[in-house]
Amino acid sequence: MPELPDVDVYVAALEARIKGATLERIRLSSPFLLRTVTPPLSAAEGKAVTGVRRLGKRVVIALSGDLFLAIHLMIAGRLHWKEKGAKLAGKLNLAAFDFSGGTLTLTEAGTKKRASLHVVSGEADLAALNRGGIEPLDATLDAFRDALTRENRTLKRALTDPAIFSGIGNAYSDEILHAAKLSPTQLTRNLDDAEVARLRDATRLTLTGWRDRLTEEAGDTFPEKVTAFRPGMAVHGRFKEPCPACGAPVQRIVYAENEANYCARCQTGGKLLADRALSKLLGKDWPRTLEELERRS
Repeated sequence: MPELPDVDVYVAALEARIKGATLERIRLSSPFLLRTVTPPLSAAEGKAVTGVRRLGKRVVIALSGDLFLAIHLMIAGRLHWKEKGAKLAGKLNLAAFDFSGGTLTLTEAGTKKRASLHVVSGEADLAALNRGGIEPLDATLDAFRDALTRENRTLKRALTDPAIFSGIGNAYSDEILHAAKLSPTQLTRNLDDAEVARLRDATRLTLTGWRDRLTEEAGDTFPEKVTAFRPGMAVHGRFKEPCPACGAPVQRIVYAENEANYCARCQTGGKLLADRALSKLLGKDWPRTLEELERRS
């Protein structure tokens, strides 16, 4: 799922191409993409683009007349910049937005279509789409601590909850926790002041660092290689590969449709976190430490 760094790069690329342009036509190939009926989609056509912004993980296109198009890409949705009038063909293509200077297309891979488009009128209705999480790059240390410890959650779940922090998902939460040298299963209220400060610093450095890196990689081109698995990531998507900090094999725990990737040596004092399914299957044979796992290997 595109997260804060990826969405910010999308926003910058779009603003450079469509701000001041006219949205001439919107073409939908999937009616399930549109999640609102009032105002109608046609109300956005013929409007000038006044700006582009991020709202959580949504890309928001602001139009004259106080209208907004809010696009949530979910896991497999992606944006593409094409020549004006580009054909909308194939199962992956869900929508095309024809501007005076080119066409923005929205695709979604996979059979589960989760991406969404909302057309809303006014800032109040747009704000209703916000899940309420604080912006992690803007938060003071006190605000960060208050949001983090409002409920006693695991760090992984707290970082990825949009009602707590805006724009952080599965991939960058792994990277943040590795940079902070904290366990994904550590409870938020068990952190001391130094650990909270370290987590905030890691959050800011990780998100801004990747945003800057992706911006540089895209250059003047539209960002096409948006993925949750990137070369240069420390632990996310790198199960069994060596940790760049210590060389120990990266570990993971799987739950529901997500997973947490971590380094046992850097983050958990050598302890292996229990994967519910696998540890239940292995029972007493489940290795408890990295050293025990290495001996068995």
